[in-house]
Amino acid sequence: MRVVTIVGARPQFIKAAPLSAELRRRHEEYLVHTGQHYDDNMSDVFFRELNIPPPDRHLGVGSGSHAAQTAAMLEGIEKVLLEVKPDAVIIYGDTNSTVAGALAAAKLHIPVAHVEAGLRSFDRRMPEEINRVVADHLSAWLFVPSQVSVRQLAAEGITEGVHDVGDIMADSVRLFAPLARERSDVLKRLGVEPGGYFVATVHRAANTDDAERLAGILEGLSNAPRPVVLPLHPRTRAAIRRHGLEQYLPSPDCGRGAGGEGFRDADKNLLIIEPLGYLDILQLQQNAAAILTDSGGIQKEAYYLGIPCITLRDETEWIETVEAGWNRLVGADAERIAAAAKESSAVIDRPHPVLYGDGHAAERIAAILADLCGSWPPNLTCDVQ
Repeated sequence: MRVVTIVGARPQFIKAAPLSAELRRRHEEYLVHTGQHYDDNMSDVFFRELNIPPPDRHLGVGSGSHAAQTAAMLEGIEKVLLEVKPDAVIIYGDTNSTVAGALAAAKLHIPVAHVEAGLRSFDRRMPEEINRVVADHLSAWLFVPSQVSVRQLAAEGITEGVHDVGDIMADSVRLFAPLARERSDVLKRLGVEPGGYFVATVHRAANTDDAERLAGILEGLSNAPRPVVLPLHPRTRAAIRRHGLEQYLPSPDCGRGAGGEGFRDADKNLLIIEPLGYLDILQLQQNAAAILTDSGGIQKEAYYLGIPCITLRDETEWIETVEAGWNRLVGADAERIAAAAKESSAVIDRPHPVLYGDGHAAERIAAILADLCGSWPPNLTCDVQ
């Protein structure tokens, strides 16, 4: 079976790593990188660290408005699909690369496999939510992380081709967390001790495009009871400057940190650094007192690592982590953020049920695709019901 895999953003590289390895044991994979994330810290380092094969095609789309970016991806992906003639297209998650891959394949009548399907925040203001819904309704095979996703798809009339395989990111944590402990020296480089700091990430448009929300988050992080390590997404850095919030950025000579950056001042204890590779961020997460984030993937990683999570949003797709008591929604309110950080240690004594499978989703997905469409050589007449 010949498959084209579409990736473009850093969360997709993490998800693709375990599945790409499994696919190449059973099938022929052609890897397309849209270039949605394109600099070394956001892209190339993940391919190196996670042993992902180099892309067979790099579209080099780069940044831009949702419309411009998606349109450029559509044109590039269509050309690849017409040339490669795959049996199926695999997409991940909820980015513009996801929806572009789904649209291009569906219009060419190539079956789509959506990994991490069935998630819903029920907030259509989020571009990710639109991408999820469109991708799911165009997909022939929907690989979901839990029964909650199965039920959400059924409520939208999608019952065929749905497979509960567990969460692909559980595979990544299972495979790479031990490697991070072995190889990463990020704690030493940043001068922090296990359990003595928090990790934060902020990148969602709902937070970065709104000056009031972004200011509230930065103030809440600054008032946390421990130092907060914040690897700064390029979008967030640009937003801080655009909104006139430079007081939260460190001065060039203020202490230590990756890329020559460090604590802004002793009162605010905010350590802003450049984006990190996957092994470094995993090592930081698994030694943190708590994780504060607006990322869906990091919410799950926190849960798999047994670290309390504080979500800087008003809703989440991963509601099971909230129901289990390991994830707390605080929005962008500075006081709620700081209070949740102070109370986070109480979470450790809660039960920690298995929520999203056993970390072997990639094996299940590759096997299901083999069963559905046959093994090599490719069956170009695979009948998708």
